[in-house]
Formats: sequence, structure tokens, C-alpha cells
Amino acid sequence: MNRVEVTADEPYQVTIGPGALAELPNLVAGRRAAVVCPQTLIHLVSRLGIDDPVIIAIPDAEAAKTPEVLVDGWHTLAQATMTRGDVIVGLGGGATTDIAGFLAATWMRGIDVIHVPTTVLAMADASIGGKTGINIPAGKNLVGAFHEPIGVLCDTDLLATLPLREVRSGLAEIVKCGFIDDPVILDLISGDTHVTDVTSPTFAEVLTRAVAVKAGAVSADLHERMSSGNEVGREKLNYGHTLAHAIEAHKHFTWRHGEADAVGMVFAAELSHRYLGLSGDVVARTREILSGIGLPVTCDGVEWADLRETMNLDKKTRIDPRTGRRVLRFVGIGKPGLVAMIVDPDEAVLAECYARCCTE
Repeated sequence: MNRVEVTADEPYQVTIGPGALAELPNLVAGRRAAVVCPQTLIHLVSRLGIDDPVIIAIPDAEAAKTPEVLVDGWHTLAQATMTRGDVIVGLGGGATTDIAGFLAATWMRGIDVIHVPTTVLAMADASIGGKTGINIPAGKNLVGAFHEPIGVLCDTDLLATLPLREVRSGLAEIVKCGFIDDPVILDLISGDTHVTDVTSPTFAEVLTRAVAVKAGAVSADLHERMSSGNEVGREKLNYGHTLAHAIEAHKHFTWRHGEADAVGMVFAAELSHRYLGLSGDVVARTREILSGIGLPVTCDGVEWADLRETMNLDKKTRIDPRTGRRVLRFVGIGKPGLVAMIVDPDEAVLAECYARCCTE
């Protein structure tokens, strides 16, 4: 079993490995628990070791992240007379941990939450760091709160039936961690054609390394307050995400997050090549690693003008106090592991970089 410490305001541990679920009863510690999970995962509730849990069934994937689902969850908590001393358990993928965390953040102004992620993406990223949120028509994750879990249990046995598409989507987040912080991840993935096998030693190592990257960034800058101007704090975790979130919105969330992020990383690499001196070899390697996993590296059918408008709502965007103009900020890399902000890039360069994401 691997363990990674998150030294946030209230430190907690991420436990990674087969059988991690057995530690849940100790975290619940005899309290009443409400389990938030998709209807398709209700059969797993009996494996949690929790007595008489309240079950809040939600839709699958991004369909769960709506105001209506949130309100329904509040009503269920009220009917069950859940108190501030009780606990919420998020059992599912990244959308589930987002909505479970938001319910916990808002119920009685904040109760404990424990995450039991069941997808690679949720284990490597969404369940760690306390970001919670829902989507609205204007964009993804625009309404939310920071609310740290008291523990995260990444039981890799739960990945046994995960569809290959979901494994690949989660690996995109792991690749991202390689580019922004730990290049060893890139070498491990490049050197193993079986990395999509969730029982393989390589998968276990890259997952643990990605969790360590996320934990380090969160511990240093929990609320993204270190990022301003050209400085990069926790925002480095958004490498590739500026374009990715726009793609997801315009694809009506039919693309998995990791699929959109793969194209977003190609775009970010192209932009980094022009502004930060990233070598053309690394840009090519970005495409090679992502396509080798089976992820898309191009995006057709969405006009740049539409994506560009959506990016105005990106959370990294700032207002220039002198002109009142919105200024886009992108996370870039000068080389793997060396992160910098690209602030207010030329519009023609942005369009050119996207054009290169529409062709092989």
C-alpha cells in the first residue's frame, strides 16, 4: 500500500493500492454516513463496511454536476436529519467527488467528506485537493467551493471493470503531471505498452507519482493564491485545461475530460514552443505519448472563435485594471518540469496553435 500526505490546512492521507477500501470504517469512525454515488455503483455500497448508510444516487458523469442534483442532495440530507458531526462519502468518478465535496462544503456550512474514487482520473486528480463544483450553461466548474476531504482511499481493485476509454482518460491527467513536475512519469509511460493495464507495476507507479505531484501542489497553494501575473502556484495543475474545458463545453460533455485535456496539452505545448522556447522535440513527444495511450491529439468540428469566446470565462483569466480588458493566462512549460505562465498571448498565435490541433 502506498501513502501520500497532503499537508493542507488540515492534513490528510491518500492511500493507494488494492484493498485500500478496508480503511474506510476507521475514517467514518462510527458516525452516520451519506454515500453519494451514481446509480450504477450502488451495488458497491455494501462493500464499504458502513452501517445503514444514507444513499444519495446521482446521474453518471457530468450529468451529475447540476444545481438540480445539488438541491436534491440537500433535500435527502435534510430528510435523513444529517448533522454537522456526520460524514459524506463520495463513491465514484471525478464528477461524483465534485458533487459529494460540494454537498459536504455547503451542508450546515461544512461537514466532513471522504472520497473513494473509482476511476483513474478521480484517483489521480479530482478526489485530491478540495476543489468541488457544478457546471452551468456558461461553463464548467464555475460554481463551487474549496473543501478538503479528511481522507482519500484509492482502492485499485475498484478499477478492474473500468472501461478502457475511462482508463485512457485518467492517464491523460497522469501524463500532465509528468509534463509539469515529474518527467519520470513520461519515461515510464513511453517505455511500457501495457500502461493501460491497471494491474501492472508501471500503472501503480505512475499513479502514485501523479498523486504525489497533485499533493505537493495542493499542499503549497491550497486556494490558488500564489498564482498572479507570471507566477504559477497550484494553477500549474491546469496545464492544458484552458482549451480542454472549452472543448468539453462545445462537445456538450460527450468527450471525457482526459480526452479534451489531451488536445489541450498539445495546444499548450504548441503555445509553449512559441513563447517559452519549448523544443519541437517535446511538442512532438507530447503527441506521441498521448496518441500512444489511445487519446485524441486533434479536435475537429469546433470553430476557434467559439472556443475563444468560452475561454473568456476561464478561472485563470484576469482583468487588466488599466484597460478593463480580459487577459487570458495559460499554463506553459519551458521543458518538462519547468512551468511558467503565458500571459496575454497574441490572438493570431492562439488561432495558429489551435489550427495545429486540427491536423495530425
